[in-house]
Amino acid sequence: MKRSDKSKLIKIFFATVGATLLIGMVCLLVVYGVQNSVRRSGKITYETASATEADEGKKADDGMKKAAGGRVTESLDDIPNAGKPAASSASASGTDSEATATEEEPAEEIDTSANSYIHSGVVERFGDDLDNPEYLAANKIYVMESRDDDPECASLTFAGDILFDDEYSVMSKLIRNGGEINAGIDISLINKMKSSDIMMVNNEFPYSYGGSPTEGKTYTFRADPPTVRYITDMGANAVGIANNHAFDFGETAFMDTLTTLEEAGIPYTGGGRNIEEASAPLYFVVDDVKIGIIAATQIERLDHPDTRGATDTQSGVFRCLNPDRLLAKIGEMRPKCAFLVVFIHWGTESTTEIDWIQQDQAPKIAEAGADIIVGAHPHVLQPIGTSKGVPVIYSLGNFWFNSKTLDTGMIRMDVTSEGMKDLQFIPCKQEGGKTHMSAGEEKDRILSDMRAMSPGVSIDGEGYITY
Repeated sequence: MKRSDKSKLIKIFFATVGATLLIGMVCLLVVYGVQNSVRRSGKITYETASATEADEGKKADDGMKKAAGGRVTESLDDIPNAGKPAASSASASGTDSEATATEEEPAEEIDTSANSYIHSGVVERFGDDLDNPEYLAANKIYVMESRDDDPECASLTFAGDILFDDEYSVMSKLIRNGGEINAGIDISLINKMKSSDIMMVNNEFPYSYGGSPTEGKTYTFRADPPTVRYITDMGANAVGIANNHAFDFGETAFMDTLTTLEEAGIPYTGGGRNIEEASAPLYFVVDDVKIGIIAATQIERLDHPDTRGATDTQSGVFRCLNPDRLLAKIGEMRPKCAFLVVFIHWGTESTTEIDWIQQDQAPKIAEAGADIIVGAHPHVLQPIGTSKGVPVIYSLGNFWFNSKTLDTGMIRMDVTSEGMKDLQFIPCKQEGGKTHMSAGEEKDRILSDMRAMSPGVSIDGEGYITY
């Protein structure tokens, strides 16, 4: 064989080997690219159009299910590729995927944790900056997660007087029985309280180790600050402190009370370091509904009461024996919330009869803009009625307060952005230092008694009220 022929064969051989190696390398690169795409996304991404359609279908089916008012029930973070640019067809081979990601402008992601997004109806209607902590604190606005299973309405429940002073029967018995709240309030009732988005009670005592009892006052109450935990243990998440026992141990104990509640994260209304604080309402945003609550007291009905009223320069409770300031505050609140509650300490103790000041103030409060009036102080149940078309629960009585055997109850309302949907009286009984939710004959009897004293309304067998 000639030298030239040998040279040609060698060239052909090396060309064939080189081509084979090149093809093998290309195949390896393709396989590697596909595997890498699978590792990054969990699945192979195909054509841009089909990927986009799949994402949009997933968003429509799963990610953007909305309740009333624009509340998103699932985060966009749970949707594959949500808020990200659609993948190109080249990403299947792994050759141009990185270039595509840098070339395309990423879509703006929606922060579904932002209050302004979840509660867009409230923002649109009232203009609140729900994502600004300083704004929320300055205006006493609390954005709450719903406790119930109805995304279209918020639930509010009110109960009457509570007492944590261990020198009195209910608390001393609770301590003897283990010190947990279910020794004083039945677990089924606690669960009912915890099912309400907003659960509010009348905090009829100060929290403090200090101060001195008011001279000449028959009953003075004071609880150790750590007992504040029983508020949340029982299911309450707000309290009213406008009552005639908040100042029982003077300014020191009263100021300790404010600090104790604040440190425990429990919203309060009806008292403060000055009249501006004392008369400040609470606002709650839940299920895209904004609710306003204000507490005030007309007890004691004296020019110089034992329970000091707040002034521009002094701490105290929000007094409303002269209702002018209360009526003005209601007027200020009215355009700021969808539903407005006045929680008022009034009436005459130990009687079911409505007194003349209750009759005088109820229509004024209703005309000022209240949607419902909820009363406490008489330590017994009083009628449910109406004033100027507004429901009035004149007194809820003791809730968990002393050793007496007494009928009591809670008032629950379901509220939408358009107003109240349902109003229900829930019969309960305080007995032997413990309060339980009534059932059977006891429930029927309490509801019958409430009907007898409340001729202006209808109360059905489950306590639902129409008027």
